[in-house]
Order: sequence, then structure tokens, then C-alpha cells
Amino acid sequence: MSDLNELKQSNWKDKISNPMQLGGIETSVLDNGLGKGVRIAWINTGTGLRYKVVLDRGMDIADAFFNAHSLAWISHAGITSPQPFSNKGIDWLRTFGGGLLTTCGLSHVGGPESDEFGNRGLHGNASNIPAEITSIIQPDPLNGNMEMSITGIIRETTCFGPSLEMKRTISGILGEPVIKVRDEITNLGNTPAPHMLLYHLNCGWPLIDEGTEIVWEGKWNSMDKDPNNRIFNPKNNFKKCPAPMDAHAGFGEDVAFIDPKADENGKSTCGFVNQKLGIGLSLTFNKNQLPWLINWQHWGKGEYVTALEPATNPPIGQSGARKNGTLILLEPKEKRVYDLEIRVLSRDNEIAELIRGS
Repeated sequence: MSDLNELKQSNWKDKISNPMQLGGIETSVLDNGLGKGVRIAWINTGTGLRYKVVLDRGMDIADAFFNAHSLAWISHAGITSPQPFSNKGIDWLRTFGGGLLTTCGLSHVGGPESDEFGNRGLHGNASNIPAEITSIIQPDPLNGNMEMSITGIIRETTCFGPSLEMKRTISGILGEPVIKVRDEITNLGNTPAPHMLLYHLNCGWPLIDEGTEIVWEGKWNSMDKDPNNRIFNPKNNFKKCPAPMDAHAGFGEDVAFIDPKADENGKSTCGFVNQKLGIGLSLTFNKNQLPWLINWQHWGKGEYVTALEPATNPPIGQSGARKNGTLILLEPKEKRVYDLEIRVLSRDNEIAELIRGS
């Protein structure tokens, strides 16, 4: 029986005064620390899955919990105020809060670079742009409507230059442990605009722990293309999370670029499974929209995190994508749509299916 059916069949209809007793969307403003003044939205699915959307940070997702267990990795900084002009060098890292979902792009994904087309900092501007919220739809369970959503507009723009608009809708159904993200990106300018996009799904303890399974399938290469890479080499089981590593202190990391396996409908699924906790987290995306998957592993002490990252390109930057002919140029008024589904798995058959499907 699904969570939704359990909620529908439970005897609550004459026992609640307000639908928020079951779940819904609550907006607020942080009033302390580095994130003072930042707008957020807490979303409660009524299933044990609840998560925080940071409206002033590109509508990215910070904290996420399933019952007592945190799913996301949160950096030392946590939520900070947006810095729309932190697009120089590695300034992006000064405000990288981690979180369940950080958006990289909309026009550049990768390290700092300079060329005849301009200067670009690490991973672009998207996660440092406040959203204009255009719609909040609450569930109305008393009238049989379990759907809920929040929609906003994020604009990466410069006068007389590239002007990209992202319309983001984060939605779900009361009674289902699912987050759906739909992004519609449009070139509002009058000249072709470079476009790159990567979704940084950052997971941490306790979901990520020694022995947690990292689930994905596809052809891969380590980012450094070293066959003796300390993590991503055929002799190492890089799909089991290790203990914290001294070798990953500071900027230590290892990364794989993956050509993900897809089903007959073009859907790719990856995720994590913690057998000790009896929970998994699956991420499903359309390979026709996002042909690449990146697995970032950073096992530093006190900075213990791994990420799965569907993307239009590996994080090779505009320059690298131009050189290999894969850079997307959106024509004026052209639009691209991207869909993600993040689902918490707590039943044995669901977890087995995720592992089997990989």
C-alpha cells in the first residue's frame, strides 16, 4: 500500500481543523546568522519527508529530513544571503551551503575560466539569484485535492547581453514522499545565449555512512582520466561509501563523469541506499534532457559528502564545451524544460527495485 493510500484511508476527515495538520507549504524569513533576511519555504509532505526551499537562493533545497534522519549534507556555512555578483574565481564556495539540491548554471558549469567570450566563476550564478515567487498552491485534502506546489522566476540577465529566465516549480502530493522539480529555461534576449545546467544533489550523514550503497549504472571515466585514481578505478568498490579519509581534507575529492543508463522511455534513475537505516533515496531524470551524470565523492573529516549530479554537460565550463562542440546555444525565445523526481524509499521492495534497476 502506498503512503498516499494510507493517508486517504486513515480516519482523519472529522478530526482536523486545518490541513496543515497533515502537511503543506509554509513560508518564512530567517532572522539570525549568515542567512538573516533570507526567505524560505518549509514543505511537509505528510509522510515524514519535509524539506526547506531557499527562495532567495534560486529556490534550491537546503535541509531535508525523512522522519528522524537527515538526507542532505549541510556545509559549515549553511544558508547564507545570496551574493549575486560572487561570480569571480571560486567565490561561489564562500556561499555554497550544500543542501539537498544546489543548481549550477544557467550559462556556465565548471571551474573559473577566461576566454574571448568573457570571465566566468565557478558554477555560475543560478544559486545566488533570489526568486520572484509567482504561485503557491496548497493541498486541499478536505475536498480531495492532495497536490501542492510553489513556483518562482529566477533571472540571470545583463543589459544588452545574455538574458536567461528559469521558471522553477517544486511540487508534490500530500501523502507521497516525493519532490518534483520542473525547470523551464528561456532565452529572453535577442541573441543566442550559452546554456549549461547541473543539479548538485548533496547527501550526507546519516543517509550517507560507511557502507551506504551509491546506485548508478553507465559507462564512466574519472575526471582526471587516471586509471589509478584513488577512488574511481576498476579495482576499487567506489559504489560503497568509505570511512572519512585524510586524503580528502581541504580540496581533496574524486569525481566520475558518467554516461548514464536509460530505460526505453529515456528515464535514468540513480540514488543511495542505507541498509542499516532501511531507507533509500532515488533520483530520476530524463537522459534526453540531461545526458550526463556526475558522481562527486568528498570524504573529508567533518565534510563527509557525496553527490549525484544530472547535467547537460560535465563540469568542463563553457570553454571546454565550445571546444568539443557540446555547448548549447539557446536561440532568442527558445525554451528548454528539465524534470527531476527525488523519492524517499522505505519499503523493502522499493529499495530492492532501485538496486536491481542499477
